[in-house]
Parts: sequence; structure tokens; C-alpha cells
Amino acid sequence: VVDSSATDATIKGLQHNLTQGGGIVLVNKKPLTMAQADFDIFFSPANIGRVKHESTVGAGTPFVAVMNRLLQANDPVSRIQGTFSGTLGYLVTCLEAGQKYSDIVKEAYKLGYTEPDPRDDLSGTDVARKALILGRMYGWKLELTQVQAESLYDDNMASLKVPDFLQSLECLDAKFAARVAQAAQEGCVLRYVATIEQGKLVVGLKAVPKASPLGSLSGTDNMSEYYTETYQKPLVVRGSGAGAVVTSQGMVADMVELSLVL
Repeated sequence: VVDSSATDATIKGLQHNLTQGGGIVLVNKKPLTMAQADFDIFFSPANIGRVKHESTVGAGTPFVAVMNRLLQANDPVSRIQGTFSGTLGYLVTCLEAGQKYSDIVKEAYKLGYTEPDPRDDLSGTDVARKALILGRMYGWKLELTQVQAESLYDDNMASLKVPDFLQSLECLDAKFAARVAQAAQEGCVLRYVATIEQGKLVVGLKAVPKASPLGSLSGTDNMSEYYTETYQKPLVVRGSGAGAVVTSQGMVADMVELSLVL
């Protein structure tokens, strides 16, 4: 079964498929980011090798595959840090170039880079889900509600209709311009970063050195840095973080892998 939906209503059906000896390929993040108990069912010893989910984290960029290799090698992971949103990557790159926050979001919405409701991207929840999957893979018991995620809009804008929300964004322009300027004074740039460390998960804007791997990102590229016992200097994986082609590539590769074990 391939689940490319965006709902948690598929969870019970997917689990039933596994009880019947089937396998599943996930693009949908929600089955792996709802209750920890459901995640534990998907990756119980009885289901080893029958749940593939590369495209839940980095489209087709192999963030999940690298994590699995580290786990198989028993290389203890101390920290994972990365950017997991092509949309927010585009946003911070444009901020760095001097564009206004409100103009960037409106343009991204117009170009179809954002979800139909841009707040689905700007809330940080999507990034939190992706990072949560990596944290749970390592064995940390975490619920989505425990993730500290920085929203890129004010609470009083949450209930607005989308056109009204887009029109209200100008009030945030000065705030984000100031953060970009402060980072630049420190020789840094802003990136929307997820950090998984010591059983905690924090997601939000972070000033990183411009010369660092994260600082070198541009456009919609994503990156994950894995700090382990072996990789004191991080193992870095970089690639496209959005798009139907790269996401489909990850899904098809998972389907082929699954066919070898069923």
C-alpha cells in the first residue's frame, strides 16, 4: 500500500495491512507523527523491513536512508540539525537578499510554493513532523506536542481567512528585517532549523555562520547534519527539499526496496 495522502485517517488501515503480511510506503507524514504508540506499531519487530518512508522527511533526498545506515552501524547519534522545508528555505534566502517578508510570502503563495494556506508552512508544524520522525527513528519517545516550534506569524493572525492573512503580513516586515540585520552583524544568516538533541526537539529561525554548511544553502535546498560518535564533524546530506519529481523518486525507490522483502 502506498499512502501519499495528508491525513491520519489511514493509520488503522495501514496497520491492518501489516498484520496481513503486507508492506507500506509512506509519503504521508501523519501516520508516523501522531501518537508514539502508533509509531511503535509500525516499527515493531514483526514489521521490520515492511515500512518504507524516505519521502516523509526530505522528499527524495536520502535523510531517512542515512539515518538507517547509522542505526545499522550502531553509531550513536548525539545531535541532528537540519533544514527540512523547501518553502521556508526559499523564504529565508529571499529575506537574506533584502526582500520584504510580506512580499516573499505573497509571491511564494502565488507561485504555488506554499500550501493552499501558507500558515501550514509558516507555523513550523511540517518541519516539526519531519524532525520528529528522525528523532523517533533514533528511539527518542516524543509527541508532536512536545516539539518547540517557532511560528513565523503572530497568534492573532491564526483565524484570518487566507486573503486577509496575506494582506496583514506587512506588519511583520520590520521584525524580520531586524532579525536579518542582526544576524548579518554577527557574520551569520538566518535559516529555519530543526535541532534534535538529548531527547528534545526545537524548530525555529536560527542565526548560523554564513560559511557553515547550513549557511551555504540557497533556494529550496534542504540539508541534514548528523553528529555521531564517528562523525564528530557532521555527516552532511544536501538536496532538493520539494517538488513532485524528487518526491516521486523517493517513493518509487521505496517501492522497489519493499518488493525485495515481500
